[in-house]
Amino acid sequence: MFFENMATAGLQVLTLFLLIAVGFIADKTGVFPEKAAKGCTDLLFYAVTPAVMLHSFLNMEYSHMRLASFFLAFVLGLSTHFVGMVLSLPFFRKGNRDVGVVYRFASIYGNMGYMCLPLAEKITGSEGVFLCSSAVAAYNVMVFTHGARLMAKDGAKRTSALRSLILNPGVLTLLVGLPLFIFSVRLPAPLTEAVDYVASLNSPLAMIILGTYIANSDLKKLFLQKEHYLIVLLKQLLMPLIMITLYRLIGLEGVTLTACGISAAAPAAANTVLFAAKYDRDTAAASQIVSFGTLAAVLTMPIMIAYTKL
Repeated sequence: MFFENMATAGLQVLTLFLLIAVGFIADKTGVFPEKAAKGCTDLLFYAVTPAVMLHSFLNMEYSHMRLASFFLAFVLGLSTHFVGMVLSLPFFRKGNRDVGVVYRFASIYGNMGYMCLPLAEKITGSEGVFLCSSAVAAYNVMVFTHGARLMAKDGAKRTSALRSLILNPGVLTLLVGLPLFIFSVRLPAPLTEAVDYVASLNSPLAMIILGTYIANSDLKKLFLQKEHYLIVLLKQLLMPLIMITLYRLIGLEGVTLTACGISAAAPAAANTVLFAAKYDRDTAAASQIVSFGTLAAVLTMPIMIAYTKL
């Protein structure tokens, strides 16, 4: 059963990697270069991912149990990041600090919006996306507080980052979408359809953009950096193994367990590159680890997803 579940999840991950291959080829042929992809990253961050979250709120019928599951997924999402902080604490403290903080960031923060939401949609459907949206909100809370503080070099930038805790797309969408879900508000059909159309861009656009990152990485160096293997071990194997085991111990099962497991198993966040650029850290190291973690996910995520289904 484990290997059957692993194969099923592997096929879903493979679909996403075929989209990544499109991005890789598009960059190499000049059709969609990395410069264009970076511009589209803002589109994903400010429009597409919020639309995916809003879509999940609008398409879920309210129940007390669903609301409780949503808040449980949020708390578990926060807990996952705290576990990541503890696991990464002994590592990456020596040598170049600009590289070390990038590696620590990548060990804690996963590709929630761009990898988890598409995968949850394929494996668990709208219910799983709804729960993963809660994990995305938890990610936003953590990344704009601890994550920004970890990357920042001075107090002024940290203060700015704290302001962005509230004024970021993930949290703002949560503040809009949660009341719509709780009060069963139905938006006009044209508006709902527009949200659905924008949300449907998430899987292809996010994966194609990741493909351009990989296309611009030194593939030889990608597999020779020992820190990359350590980060995959911490972020994509050890942390989800701990969290999924914990989820089982507290009685999680079914879609809730799988959705939370997908959230815990995500590879290094694409935002690692964006935060490295914003806070003047090593963007080359950030691109390398995001690319390596994404490639490794074709093996690690099916294993972790299969574990949730045992």
